[in-house]
Amino acid sequence: MGRPDPEEGQLPAPVKPPDGGWGWIVLFGCFVITGFSYAFPKAVSVYFKELMKDFHVGYSDTAWISSIMLAMLYGTGPVCSIMVNQFGCRPVMLIGGLLASAGMILASFTTNIIELYLTAGVLTGLGMALNFQPSLIMLGTYFDKRRPLANGLAAAGSPVFLSSLSPLGQVLLEKFGWRGGFLIMGGLLLNCCTCGAVMRPLDMGMKRKMGKAQDKYEAKEMLPIGGKSEEGISTTDGTKKAKKGKKKPKKGKKLLDFSIFSNRGFIIYTISKFILVLGLFVPPILLVNYAKDTGVPDTEAAFLLSIIGFIDIFARPACGMVAGLKWVRPHVAYLFSFSMLFNGLTDICSARASNYTGLVIFCVFFGISYGMVGALQFEVLMAIVGSQKFSSAIGLVLLIEAFAVLIGPPSAGRLVDALKNYEVIFYLAGSEVVLSALFLAVASYCCLNRGKKKEPPPENNPSAGGGSDTEEAESDVQEAEEHSSDNHQPAHSTDNAVVAANEEANHVAEEQSGEGGGCPAGDREVLARDGCNADQTVERDSF
Repeated sequence: MGRPDPEEGQLPAPVKPPDGGWGWIVLFGCFVITGFSYAFPKAVSVYFKELMKDFHVGYSDTAWISSIMLAMLYGTGPVCSIMVNQFGCRPVMLIGGLLASAGMILASFTTNIIELYLTAGVLTGLGMALNFQPSLIMLGTYFDKRRPLANGLAAAGSPVFLSSLSPLGQVLLEKFGWRGGFLIMGGLLLNCCTCGAVMRPLDMGMKRKMGKAQDKYEAKEMLPIGGKSEEGISTTDGTKKAKKGKKKPKKGKKLLDFSIFSNRGFIIYTISKFILVLGLFVPPILLVNYAKDTGVPDTEAAFLLSIIGFIDIFARPACGMVAGLKWVRPHVAYLFSFSMLFNGLTDICSARASNYTGLVIFCVFFGISYGMVGALQFEVLMAIVGSQKFSSAIGLVLLIEAFAVLIGPPSAGRLVDALKNYEVIFYLAGSEVVLSALFLAVASYCCLNRGKKKEPPPENNPSAGGGSDTEEAESDVQEAEEHSSDNHQPAHSTDNAVVAANEEANHVAEEQSGEGGGCPAGDREVLARDGCNADQTVERDSF
């Protein structure tokens, strides 16, 4: 099931992203996968009250189901990277869809909370992780010029599915109970397999082109062109062997490329994301309880999250369009830094909101800034490491973010219990987000931009590291494209050599008619200069 190179059994040849065509189908699949991955752990919370009654557990015990799902989504990033590099995106996504569905179906037959942790938490979380990461990799493969817009549209799946899965879960709970709801939710997750099936690898098109070129060449060789074709074929075989002898041995593709840690931009991005995640998810988690403590009714407090989701739906594609502009895209890291700064300042300025109007204003601005962060986070990573190393980069980034997810929200909850004051939590969360924004902007300017100005232009050294896999793959593409044209050129050169040798041999025969046959050494040098190989012996009786 590996993805071997057509000739060498190694790396697949890179193909230019189409920026459309089948890529729009891939984008829709990524939209669905992103929606399930981010919204499903939150939508499951609808069933928590019924689970508490049936299993006689507390709210914190049932909340671990969502926490385990998110931990699997982030923490299994390196495992997903290894599987994608080994087997490809489509098989991994198909397996992930089956695991996610099987986890929810098995959860409907559980009899205790531990079994729920293993089925709905571990199994379903692992399945969604095996879908989420490969879908982003395929999106970066199919889009280049329109990639910011594609990332924005795919990221919009999270708020869309969150606004639809939660009401659907409530309806299923009322009609079928939590067991029936889990069973139907498991059936819905089978759509992840459909999304995985449409993730067609781009190298299939390259293989078809190479096959057509090879068939065309073989058809030409089968034409009845006499004895000259045999000489042309033998010369072609010699040329092929010479090329294979000169070709450098390749190494197989790394399962997890740790060389990305030598990229300063990746290090800066990773540190910034870790600080960001510590405070990014805290306000929406505590918002409803904060509103209730200020005297807002329950229904109106729950509506605040709907406002954030509604604004988020439009903010992500709009930000993707802005990031795709020619004068903005080279500076997309600074736009990402601005979006984080906007989000952090929104948290800080809204910490003292004491009425419902102030909370609504907070939700509007938070939805805009949160959507901007969600639309740009993976676009910036793709721009830093490139599509060739993105599969390894995203796995390592998600693993590091998993620690921040497990530290940030739980710590905020403990501070609320200890201080009984939400204002301090909003200040702290906003400060963390602002710090991440400033670190990304300042570090990118000082370490990257100034470093580029001081560094001398790189020398063309074939033994230099960094991107060697890409260079070897590109050389394979050029060799494959020139294969069909190179193969019939030796036959042409052989025919020209035969004609030149014929004329020279006749000339020699006229001048040395009385001295016997053969071709003297001096004449052999003339033939070599005229294009005939000196190793070829020209005999008169052959003409």
